Amino acid sequence: MKASLFALAVLAAAPGSAAPRTETAVLAGGCFWGMESVFEHVKGVKDVVSGYAGGGAKDANYDAVSSESTGHAEAVRITYDPAQISYAQLLQIYFTVAHDPTQVNRQGPDTGSQYRSAIFVGGEAQRRVVDAYIAQLEKAKVFPRRIATEVVGLDVFYPAEAYHQNYAATHPSNAYIVINDAPKVTHLREMFPGLYRAP
Repeated sequence: MKASLFALAVLAAAPGSAAPRTETAVLAGGCFWGMESVFEHVKGVKDVVSGYAGGGAKDANYDAVSSESTGHAEAVRITYDPAQISYAQLLQIYFTVAHDPTQVNRQGPDTGSQYRSAIFVGGEAQRRVVDAYIAQLEKAKVFPRRIATEVVGLDVFYPAEAYHQNYAATHPSNAYIVINDAPKVTHLREMFPGLYRAP
């Protein structure tokens, strides 16, 4: 996958000095450990929280979500400075290195609806950027299969249990992290050196 193809789809949404101090994005794409690990290494990102989106409060816990009956997806809430990185650039990273948007209800070794690809938009402005971006990727046939990413409105984001937060950073030798998540961070550094932030 060439980053230059994705650069065509970033739209005219580069960072701007007149932007608000922080904004948020909620993205899902497989186990939240890997998503969190990628975006924690992005310049302009102030905070990343692993959690659940798409379901209700009573089911916002790992055991319930793992049952695949809650409607929740494992997701991350990204707080970022739009003067340093734009929402469109976050989407570029999301589609390029954070996960495979063509997989349905799975990512790598993880299967189930809680691992689906989904963007939880926080308003019409975000939805317009997402819809236009996906349309450009599909038109350019960047992927060999259709993009399966759901685009839905965000109701509530529920932070996950404390032991899930910063999991990759605190368990770098965990076999799952080494095999599935560390390579994503490496790809981020290689494909987007100007956006990569060392730990």
